Amino acid sequence: MRTVEILLDEAAELAVREAWRRLADAGLPSQARHRSPTNSPHLTLATCPELTAPIRWELAEVAASLPLPVRFTGLVRFERPTSVLAWALDLDSVLARLQRRVWEAVASDSPPETLNPLHEPGRWSPHITLGRTRRAGAFTDRRVSELLPAPPLSVRLTTLRSYDTRSGALEVLEPRP
Repeated sequence: MRTVEILLDEAAELAVREAWRRLADAGLPSQARHRSPTNSPHLTLATCPELTAPIRWELAEVAASLPLPVRFTGLVRFERPTSVLAWALDLDSVLARLQRRVWEAVASDSPPETLNPLHEPGRWSPHITLGRTRRAGAFTDRRVSELLPAPPLSVRLTTLRSYDTRSGALEVLEPRP
């Protein structure tokens, strides 16, 4: 499986890593515990089985539209099959359009059953994961929000990349020259 993700600017990345550290120091689930060198704060836009030539062509156009300014809107919790604590991003029309372009690119050349329905436009909820666990309700304690720094007011989404879950390889997806 291949992800399509966007990295954050340096200041926002440092703020997210500080939130990760604080969660880990408090003994809570944190992305800081994910020791892979590929682990960095990111926004997942979509996933697909492979990045075919037609998908890559469209993603090069998306990469050319970066950087993109966005805003954090606060803390959010998800209870899917896993418990997730994250900082939510404002889904303004520009970010929604960018994510839709990525979704349409991967959907145009991937079997429908291989796509994650949570990434479908209209269902997608932009967020930066701070902690994740299989333990239900892990982040319901009110003190969790008191542990965390405030998210930065302004953030820039800077670099489009893909992670290959089979090989563990990262690839920066560049704009066409």
